[in-house]
Amino acid sequence: MQATVTESRPHTLFSFGTLMDERVQTALFGQAVPSSPAALAGYTTRPLPITDPSVIAASGLDVHLTLECRIGAVVEGAVLHLTDQDLAAADAYEVDDYVRRRVRLSSGESAWAYLDAKPLRSAARIVIVGDSIAYGRCDPHGGWAARLAATHIAANEAGHRVFNLAIPGSTLVDVAEQTPALLAPRLPDTILVAAGINDSALPNAATQSAPDGLAHIADSLASLAATAHDHNARLVVVGPMWLDEARTRDYEGLRFTQARALALRESVRTWCDENHVDYLDMWEPLRGHAELLVDGLHPDPEGHRMLHQHLASLSR
Repeated sequence: MQATVTESRPHTLFSFGTLMDERVQTALFGQAVPSSPAALAGYTTRPLPITDPSVIAASGLDVHLTLECRIGAVVEGAVLHLTDQDLAAADAYEVDDYVRRRVRLSSGESAWAYLDAKPLRSAARIVIVGDSIAYGRCDPHGGWAARLAATHIAANEAGHRVFNLAIPGSTLVDVAEQTPALLAPRLPDTILVAAGINDSALPNAATQSAPDGLAHIADSLASLAATAHDHNARLVVVGPMWLDEARTRDYEGLRFTQARALALRESVRTWCDENHVDYLDMWEPLRGHAELLVDGLHPDPEGHRMLHQHLASLSR
């Protein structure tokens, strides 16, 4: 029987640093690879110290560059044309401070690029879309999102912005449908999506029929990813937090269960992993802390403080 030969897919990778060096390309790919000049708008660069000896040996440098969002800035570089094997070699070369994500080049072309592994650390203009928890319900201080806004803007008052567009009661389907029309005047470089728990809800009445919101999670996330790409923004998805099922069995005609919330968590995390999208897990901070949930679902001010503290730890 003749073996099936799998053809390598072509990939385009935007490079602005050491991967443009033919010596590095030869060390990684066995030869210099085809490339063409390219530019990435909305970003600048900053130095990143490197400690991995193999990366230092290949590049000859112990400081590389990483991308940072900045409105009006442009990074000049090149698009490298790679095979599957080349792309895997490039992934292995990059240190853990980088992750491969989709970007939209100044030409309108879509390409891979290596971005800061901490998505909020490199952000400047963040749009938050989501539900009542992202909105900050049950917290007069505005919830974790308001705390994130305060610290983010304080770090760079002139250049940083946070726009919280969360709407209580929203499903991920709602967010995917409503978000495109809201982005243009806000010029986001990062879209933080914190929704989905309402998609996991089931009607209390056994005779009441409703579509299963979990079945549409992947479609909604794909739609949001396309919207983010159109604006050259980075999509960051926040997973569901732990809930106290004992107190959510009759919530405005709905019931929220841990089993459904965990199914949502796994579905979102899997989709993000498969599509190279940033996922921030929020399950653990409040797990077992029923006293920090006002109604079993919405955190109180201390709960929101803990959620923000966890988000901050993922950004440093």
